[in-house]
Amino acid sequence: MEITGASVKKELLDLRDEQYQKFSRSLLPGTDNVIGVRLPVLRKLAKEIIKKDWENYLNTAEDEYFEEVMLQGIVIGLVDVSLDRRFSLIADFMPKINNWSTCDSFITGLKFTKKNEKEVWQFLQPFFQSRRTYEIRFGVVMINSYFVKPGYIKSAFAIFDDLNHEDYYVKMAVAWAISTFYIHYPNETRDYLHNNKLDAFTFNKALQKITESRRIDSDTKTMIRGLKRKNCN
Repeated sequence: MEITGASVKKELLDLRDEQYQKFSRSLLPGTDNVIGVRLPVLRKLAKEIIKKDWENYLNTAEDEYFEEVMLQGIVIGLVDVSLDRRFSLIADFMPKINNWSTCDSFITGLKFTKKNEKEVWQFLQPFFQSRRTYEIRFGVVMINSYFVKPGYIKSAFAIFDDLNHEDYYVKMAVAWAISTFYIHYPNETRDYLHNNKLDAFTFNKALQKITESRRIDSDTKTMIRGLKRKNCN
């Protein structure tokens, strides 16, 4: 049987879990096109697609439902292709990302990054110049997921300083990334907290994320809270 976007859509609808559908919708305000298929089920389906004809699937895949887009992202992360081909698939997929869950789940599957750090780092740079919310978030969460390493600290902080985007999901991605850097590289990140160009909202959210970590001791949390900026909406 030929595998197409239409045949996969039918399978996804047959896999609907109404309770999970309600839960997923609660996490994605304004997203009403959720079928209600759990992520492990999507991953299993993606592996089946790859064994058959993933290219025909991606060429005919539809974007009507949240899970259809999620599944395409999982397939892109799993296929065995050249680096240039994968970059092309990612670039084609980016306009389909319209929520934080699709963005972050897609990134989780891009494990090829670990063996191609330099190339992926260069690939990410244009996203930081974008005005599209989820292109920027994609770049920032990629840093948080794969580039919290000594060789990227200064470059990452410079990127965060240069970002100028008012969307909540961009600001929270930056705050999350800074907290991850603090956990792994507290001295360098502490210096950055004392000398940065972040807006007050992002800065204070970064402090909050740091203090929420169980890996930070109480004295350090007190110090971090003392850095909070006032007059922040």
